[in-house]
Amino acid sequence: MNLEQIIKDYISSIVHLSLATSENNKPWVCEVHYAYDDDLNLYFRSKPSRRHSQEIAKNPYVAGNIVKQHALGEPGVGVYFEGEARVLETDAERATAFSVIRDRLKAPDSILPESQEPDGHHFYKITINTYYLFGAFDGQPAQKYTLSRNTAAE
Repeated sequence: MNLEQIIKDYISSIVHLSLATSENNKPWVCEVHYAYDDDLNLYFRSKPSRRHSQEIAKNPYVAGNIVKQHALGEPGVGVYFEGEARVLETDAERATAFSVIRDRLKAPDSILPESQEPDGHHFYKITINTYYLFGAFDGQPAQKYTLSRNTAAE
């Protein structure tokens, strides 16, 4: 079973993820629209004034999930992750994030110059350490599968 391909296929139709951050042992969860690259790094935009952005600046370790809502009786499937998030600061990093977000979310070209404004939406990258996939695949009962990325935030 190719976990990476199953994850890519699943997340390709979902545009938001739940992102968990924390500071001083106080967790926070928010929803962000995201895009991803071929290596399954996740990208999103946010203002530096937002709680999750401020917490990422102090503590880059994040977790989250990407889940389609399902009705009672429908089988549940979900993608969960742990990783490290950071604001992208170089022109090259912002250009990469812009391209991925623009192509996936049909974002306007104006988001690139806005990312350089102090109060604008900045680009963030989540480098995933571990993906967890929950669901029933290949005729097996529902279970949790683990895909370790063995990478650290760059």
